[in-house]
Amino acid sequence: MTLSVLLLLVGIIIILACCELFVNAVEWLGKLLGLGEGAVGSILAAVGTAMPETMIPIIAILFMDSPDAHDIGIGAILGAPFLLSTFAFFMVGVSVLGFSASGRRTPEMKVNTVILSRDMRYFLIVYSIAIGAAFIPSNFSIAIGSVFIPHLYIKWAVAVLLLGMYGYYVYRTLQEPGIEGESLNPLYFSRTAAPPRLSMVIVQFFIALGGIILGARIFVGSLETIAHEMQISALVLSLLLAPWATELPEKFNSVLWVRRGKDTLAMGNISGAMVFQSCIPVAIGIAFTKWDLTTTANFPALISGFIALTSTTIVFSSQKILHRLSPKVLLIGFPFWLLFVLYVIFYAV
Repeated sequence: MTLSVLLLLVGIIIILACCELFVNAVEWLGKLLGLGEGAVGSILAAVGTAMPETMIPIIAILFMDSPDAHDIGIGAILGAPFLLSTFAFFMVGVSVLGFSASGRRTPEMKVNTVILSRDMRYFLIVYSIAIGAAFIPSNFSIAIGSVFIPHLYIKWAVAVLLLGMYGYYVYRTLQEPGIEGESLNPLYFSRTAAPPRLSMVIVQFFIALGGIILGARIFVGSLETIAHEMQISALVLSLLLAPWATELPEKFNSVLWVRRGKDTLAMGNISGAMVFQSCIPVAIGIAFTKWDLTTTANFPALISGFIALTSTTIVFSSQKILHRLSPKVLLIGFPFWLLFVLYVIFYAV
């Protein structure tokens, strides 16, 4: 058990360290290729920072042939939107109230409600489709004339739909003027060259990607062992643990942006990640697993999905009614998160 826990921590450290290398390389790659700052910040960097929580289900589902690995993948897929729409919302809300109480900023949140509403609306639509796909019976088929489309093809069609919707989201994002970003940190593999050579950027890119894959394999394998030794569902353990290991450290950026009064960046960092997590990893889960969340063993994952949709709906509706985002409404995320944790501890473990 002790060795498994240590390996789990090693896997997390490798993932996060290589993710930093990856994002740094992606940002420089975008700059050297002449992409706008909007594309680099909102798309490339966002995808880069989502790599840890994306690689865990990819490695677990596609490259590790065991039922527990699939459960870990599903838990990681659904755990990220759950944590983002509950505890991450709460972090931003409490940060605004805390920094305003200490006089470091005003209590009013200055966010671009158009961008934030678009992200939340997109998440609610896409994630509802994803959760709805879990209710498609395994023997369900569609007849078009004399042609029958089996359940597997229907699932693949839903997965392709989600990928296409994310592509459209990226297109819409690129049509909007990007937020002016700060100067890039030097490339880690070329600290003195400014700008670095493209070849060094590419070397760092692939080494970082390889490190993320290695860390994900260590993480998944260790989580499987811990689940067996503790006799805890691998899905539940992954649902609770994987997002904390991969998602939350990145969200501390939102706290820093709140302190500096950059509320659109703080909330956009979360809402943009929610859109990505509800499209790309979910599409992988739907296409390559049974994606049946209605069984007793998978019920915690289904509940987490409903909680994520409910919490986001409350925040989205409040913003539409008030025409602004109140930090107090974001606090609703904590009781949702706490209730789910208590449910898992007392009923699902």
